[in-house]
Amino acid sequence: MDWREQITVDPLVCHGKACIKGTRVMVSVTLDNLAAGVSKKDILRSYPSLTPQDIQTAMAYAAELARERVMPVPAGATA
Repeated sequence: MDWREQITVDPLVCHGKACIKGTRVMVSVTLDNLAAGVSKKDILRSYPSLTPQDIQTAMAYAAELARERVMPVPAGATA
């Protein structure tokens, strides 16, 4: 899977935020739901324009971003 084929950024759609291609569903919304423990099934029910592949694509996009950026963690912080 190549997320580059399924993630779009258009300044005229959702203020230029990364979206799932062919939808107005921002990648961040999908990831926020997953992080909050919402099941994939419930995400698909809430956003019927998404497919299971779109959720996987959002996660692949996030993984790529995580490889590119270092998030500072305060000393003594635990995960």
